[in-house]
Amino acid sequence: MTDLGPVAWPPAPIGTGRLVLREPEARDRAAVIELFASPEVSTYLGGPRSRDELERAVPEVPERRPGRFIVDLDGAMIGQITLTRDTGHLRQAAGRAEFGYLFLPQAWGYGYAAEACAAALDWFAGALPGEPVVLATQTANVRSIRLAAKLGFIEAERFQAYGAEQWFGVWSPVTPSD
Repeated sequence: MTDLGPVAWPPAPIGTGRLVLREPEARDRAAVIELFASPEVSTYLGGPRSRDELERAVPEVPERRPGRFIVDLDGAMIGQITLTRDTGHLRQAAGRAEFGYLFLPQAWGYGYAAEACAAALDWFAGALPGEPVVLATQTANVRSIRLAAKLGFIEAERFQAYGAEQWFGVWSPVTPSD
Protein backbone atom coordinates (compact mmCIF):
# COMPACT_ATOMS: atom_id res chain seq x y z
CA MET A 1 0.00 0.00 0.00
CA THR A 2 1.35 3.44 -0.85
CA ASP A 3 -1.65 5.27 0.53
CA LEU A 4 -1.11 8.56 2.30
CA GLY A 5 -4.59 8.44 3.79
CA PRO A 6 -6.72 11.59 3.61
CA VAL A 7 -4.11 13.60 1.71
CA ALA A 8 -5.33 15.07 -1.58
CA TRP A 9 -2.96 14.10 -4.37
CA PRO A 10 -1.23 15.55 -6.24
CA PRO A 11 -0.41 18.70 -4.33
CA ALA A 12 0.50 21.86 -6.17
CA PRO A 13 4.17 21.85 -7.16
CA ILE A 14 6.39 22.75 -4.21
CA GLY A 15 9.02 25.38 -4.90
CA THR A 16 12.21 25.89 -2.93
CA GLY A 17 14.97 28.40 -3.56
CA ARG A 18 16.33 26.39 -6.50
CA LEU A 19 14.08 23.39 -7.03
CA VAL A 20 10.53 22.30 -7.77
CA LEU A 21 8.96 19.11 -6.38
CA ARG A 22 6.27 17.90 -8.76
CA GLU A 23 4.56 14.88 -10.28
CA PRO A 24 6.37 12.82 -12.93
CA GLU A 25 5.97 13.90 -16.57
CA ALA A 26 6.89 12.32 -19.90
CA ARG A 27 10.05 14.46 -20.08
CA ASP A 28 11.36 12.64 -16.97
CA ARG A 29 11.48 9.16 -18.50
CA ALA A 30 15.13 9.23 -19.61
CA ALA A 31 16.26 10.56 -16.21
CA VAL A 32 14.22 7.91 -14.35
CA ILE A 33 15.94 5.22 -16.42
CA GLU A 34 19.34 6.81 -15.77
CA LEU A 35 18.59 7.00 -12.03
CA PHE A 36 17.74 3.30 -11.64
CA ALA A 37 20.48 2.12 -14.05
CA SER A 38 23.20 4.10 -12.22
CA PRO A 39 25.75 1.93 -10.38
CA GLU A 40 26.52 4.87 -8.05
CA VAL A 41 22.88 5.46 -7.12
CA SER A 42 22.14 1.79 -6.55
CA THR A 43 25.30 0.90 -4.61
CA TYR A 44 23.23 0.38 -1.43
CA LEU A 45 20.07 -0.81 -3.17
CA GLY A 46 21.16 -4.16 -4.50
CA GLY A 47 22.88 -2.90 -7.64
CA PRO A 48 21.72 -1.23 -10.83
CA ARG A 49 18.91 -2.51 -13.00
CA SER A 50 19.72 -3.14 -16.65
CA ARG A 51 19.03 -0.25 -18.99
CA ASP A 52 17.26 -2.65 -21.41
CA GLU A 53 14.95 -3.87 -18.62
CA LEU A 54 14.20 -0.29 -17.61
CA GLU A 55 13.51 0.77 -21.21
CA ARG A 56 10.84 -1.95 -21.34
CA ALA A 57 9.45 -1.34 -17.83
CA VAL A 58 9.28 2.46 -17.50
CA PRO A 59 6.15 3.83 -19.17
CA GLU A 60 6.22 6.93 -21.38
CA VAL A 61 5.07 8.94 -18.36
CA PRO A 62 6.85 7.52 -15.30
CA GLU A 63 4.46 6.18 -12.67
CA ARG A 64 2.46 8.79 -10.84
CA ARG A 65 1.46 7.72 -7.37
CA PRO A 66 0.68 9.40 -4.09
CA GLY A 67 3.87 10.34 -2.30
CA ARG A 68 6.20 10.38 -5.33
CA PHE A 69 7.84 13.71 -6.10
CA ILE A 70 10.18 14.42 -8.98
CA VAL A 71 12.90 16.87 -8.01
CA ASP A 72 13.28 19.37 -10.84
CA LEU A 73 16.20 21.78 -11.35
CA ASP A 74 15.74 24.28 -14.19
CA GLY A 75 13.20 22.05 -15.96
CA ALA A 76 15.17 18.79 -15.66
CA MET A 77 14.72 15.89 -13.24
CA ILE A 78 17.68 15.44 -10.89
CA GLY A 79 16.10 13.03 -8.41
CA GLN A 80 13.01 11.72 -6.73
CA ILE A 81 11.58 11.65 -3.23
CA THR A 82 9.03 9.14 -2.03
CA LEU A 83 6.75 9.05 0.96
CA THR A 84 4.94 5.72 1.16
CA ARG A 85 3.04 3.89 3.84
CA ASP A 86 3.73 0.24 4.63
CA THR A 87 5.43 -1.08 1.55
CA GLY A 88 5.83 -4.33 3.47
CA HIS A 89 9.57 -4.63 3.00
CA LEU A 90 10.55 -3.85 6.62
CA ARG A 91 8.59 -4.71 9.76
CA GLN A 92 10.03 -1.60 11.43
CA ALA A 93 8.20 0.62 8.93
CA ALA A 94 4.86 -1.22 9.05
CA GLY A 95 1.96 1.22 8.99
CA ARG A 96 4.18 4.28 9.06
CA ALA A 97 5.11 6.79 6.40
CA GLU A 98 8.49 5.81 4.97
CA PHE A 99 10.76 8.40 3.36
CA GLY A 100 13.12 7.71 0.49
CA TYR A 101 15.31 9.78 -1.81
CA LEU A 102 17.45 9.11 -4.87
CA PHE A 103 19.44 11.69 -6.80
CA LEU A 104 21.47 11.46 -9.98
CA PRO A 105 25.23 11.49 -9.25
CA GLN A 106 25.73 14.77 -11.13
CA ALA A 107 23.40 16.42 -8.56
CA TRP A 108 25.40 15.22 -5.54
CA GLY A 109 27.35 17.69 -3.42
CA TYR A 110 25.29 20.83 -4.12
CA GLY A 111 22.80 20.64 -1.26
CA TYR A 112 19.89 19.78 -3.58
CA ALA A 113 18.94 16.65 -1.64
CA ALA A 114 18.80 18.48 1.70
CA GLU A 115 16.78 21.33 0.16
CA ALA A 116 14.30 19.04 -1.61
CA CYS A 117 13.93 16.59 1.27
CA ALA A 118 13.32 19.37 3.80
CA ALA A 119 10.59 20.78 1.53
CA ALA A 120 8.94 17.35 1.17
CA LEU A 121 9.01 16.81 4.95
CA ASP A 122 7.55 20.29 5.53
CA TRP A 123 4.76 19.46 3.07
CA PHE A 124 4.13 16.15 4.85
CA ALA A 125 4.02 17.83 8.27
CA GLY A 126 1.37 20.22 6.94
CA ALA A 127 -0.63 17.48 5.23
CA LEU A 128 -0.53 15.00 8.14
CA PRO A 129 0.25 17.04 11.28
CA GLY A 130 2.05 15.20 14.04
CA GLU A 131 2.61 11.99 12.05
CA PRO A 132 6.16 10.63 12.26
CA VAL A 133 8.16 9.53 9.21
CA VAL A 134 10.67 6.68 9.12
CA LEU A 135 13.71 6.03 6.96
CA ALA A 136 15.97 3.02 6.49
CA THR A 137 19.33 2.84 4.76
CA GLN A 138 22.42 0.68 4.97
CA THR A 139 24.85 1.80 7.66
CA ALA A 140 27.53 1.73 4.94
CA ASN A 141 25.66 4.57 3.19
CA VAL A 142 27.29 7.27 5.28
CA ARG A 143 26.14 10.13 3.01
CA SER A 144 22.50 9.08 3.36
CA ILE A 145 22.75 8.79 7.14
CA ARG A 146 24.42 12.21 7.30
CA LEU A 147 21.55 13.71 5.25
CA ALA A 148 18.94 11.95 7.41
CA ALA A 149 20.52 13.41 10.56
CA LYS A 150 20.65 16.87 8.97
CA LEU A 151 16.92 16.56 8.21
CA GLY A 152 16.19 15.67 11.84
CA PHE A 153 15.88 11.88 11.70
CA ILE A 154 16.93 10.27 14.97
CA GLU A 155 18.42 6.77 14.94
CA ALA A 156 15.94 4.32 16.46
CA GLU A 157 17.75 1.04 15.78
CA ARG A 158 20.15 -0.92 13.65
CA PHE A 159 19.33 -4.34 12.29
CA GLN A 160 20.32 -6.86 9.65
CA ALA A 161 18.31 -7.05 6.40
CA TYR A 162 19.10 -7.63 2.73
CA GLY A 163 22.53 -8.98 3.69
CA ALA A 164 23.72 -5.77 5.35
CA GLU A 165 23.37 -3.76 8.53
CA GLN A 166 20.55 -1.19 8.25
CA TRP A 167 20.15 2.18 9.95
CA PHE A 168 16.56 3.01 10.90
CA GLY A 169 15.60 6.55 11.84
CA VAL A 170 12.44 8.39 12.88
CA TRP A 171 11.50 12.01 12.13
CA SER A 172 8.78 13.77 14.05
CA PRO A 173 7.51 17.14 12.97
CA VAL A 174 8.02 19.98 15.37
CA THR A 175 4.69 21.17 16.66
CA PRO A 176 4.38 24.49 18.45
CA SER A 177 3.41 24.16 22.10
CA ASP A 178 0.18 25.77 23.26
